[in-house]
Amino acid sequence: MSTNSLRRDHDLIEKVIKSMETTIQLLNDGKKIPEFILSPVIDFSKNFTDVCHHSKEENSLFPALEQAGMPRNMGPIAMMLMDHERSREIAKYMEESAKEYMESGNSTDLVNHMQQYVEHITEHLWKENNRLFMMAEARLQYVSEKVDKELNDIEELKLKEVGKTREQYESLVEKLAEDVSKQEN
Repeated sequence: MSTNSLRRDHDLIEKVIKSMETTIQLLNDGKKIPEFILSPVIDFSKNFTDVCHHSKEENSLFPALEQAGMPRNMGPIAMMLMDHERSREIAKYMEESAKEYMESGNSTDLVNHMQQYVEHITEHLWKENNRLFMMAEARLQYVSEKVDKELNDIEELKLKEVGKTREQYESLVEKLAEDVSKQEN
């Protein structure tokens, strides 16, 4: 199925979102969040979610859907591209506010940007999982092997560019969940 790789990405992204939700609550409760928690969140958001996952969609899934007759300039593809741009924008603000928080201890902007990111990504993943991917599976069934190979090749290339592997990001996500959980105690 040509969306399996993307759904696996979504599972990882959702785990980071859960850690972010807990981090937001801890910040709201006045707890100090160490850099070893914030840095992986920023790294994952920028490099895995955007550079790797969004590239897979933008460079393989969306062009395949276009070839299958779905227009790029309107409808689902156009909406997903706008969502990706908004994700990048919020992630940039989140990174800036994390640096500000580490320097000043003021968490107001960080909480705001993390909350925006959580809400935006949660809604975006729902749209892809429950709408776009269903359309893709129906439209791309005859080229699914080709799309699957492209998705895997793009993932390998993009992660190589950022100097990481999928396994490293999977470990990062598990360690992040563990570290955030320890902060709750």
